[in-house]
Amino acid sequence: MTIFKQSKGFWLSVLLSFILFTVVQLLLTGGILNSYYENMIIFMGINIILAVSLHLIIGITGQFSIGHAGFLAVGAFASAVITMKLEMPLFAGLLVGGIVAALAGMLIGIPTLRLKGDYLAIATLGFGEIVRIVFLNIDYIGGASGMQVTHLTTWPWVFGCILITILVIRNFTNSSHGRACISIREDETAADAMGINTTYYKVAAFVIGAFFAGIAGGLWAHNFYIIQPSNFGFLKSFDILIFVVLGGLGSLSGAVLAAILLTIVSTFLQDYPETRMLFYSLILIVMMIYRPQGLMGTRELTSLFKRKTKGGSKDGNHHTTA
Repeated sequence: MTIFKQSKGFWLSVLLSFILFTVVQLLLTGGILNSYYENMIIFMGINIILAVSLHLIIGITGQFSIGHAGFLAVGAFASAVITMKLEMPLFAGLLVGGIVAALAGMLIGIPTLRLKGDYLAIATLGFGEIVRIVFLNIDYIGGASGMQVTHLTTWPWVFGCILITILVIRNFTNSSHGRACISIREDETAADAMGINTTYYKVAAFVIGAFFAGIAGGLWAHNFYIIQPSNFGFLKSFDILIFVVLGGLGSLSGAVLAAILLTIVSTFLQDYPETRMLFYSLILIVMMIYRPQGLMGTRELTSLFKRKTKGGSKDGNHHTTA
């Protein structure tokens, strides 16, 4: 029951998140926030789930994966099939979407996670493209024309999924399993020499990250009236990767902040897609020059509010404590 042993900062974060949920819900039901801003908030929440799920793979375990859009696509179409073809509720669609994406993560993870660095990046990129091309040729889900989906995604659903995603990944990161993943990120050879089953933990991180990407895919699918395989190209994978890099590799709250910031920018520049990509590029260039460790580096927001001692922060951990 590690989750019940967290710091006061953690419980304060949970309390603030419920206050935020209540405020947003009141603004939506009161009509103060119109459908434009509601859609932006939902899209922001989906991006947070994607960023946090990839944070576990890249930021914590150190596996450079650029095929996350493939898991998003698997979750989106699996969830849409459950709700639209089999007429089951959204909860079942999200759960099945996450499970199918996790299975896909295991399928691609076991043979490819023995690769490292650029080779792993190329393999995961190839996986994302294979998924997209396979969906293009399946008539059952509409092929290239895509699949019509009923709008079911709402703010409470998105908030609940964000909360579960952050709690699970944060708790995993602060457990002994998470420490093993961090040791792999720091030095895989040394971790292997210390008896850590590096392949097992890399696959586990990949599967958990893919599961939550599948959940995000289900929310994504039911936030639009039609989904197409072309929505899940490699550019989408780079979008998610930018969230993690901009936030700071190893910082969960940094990934969340970057997802919020870039979603706002993307929403206001959606009529100018070329300008949006130019803006993204400029942000990354400036970040690499002046703050290559990202917005938060490896620190978390809660660490900013902790008392400092002469020897450093109170918990002495700058890497994963949220």
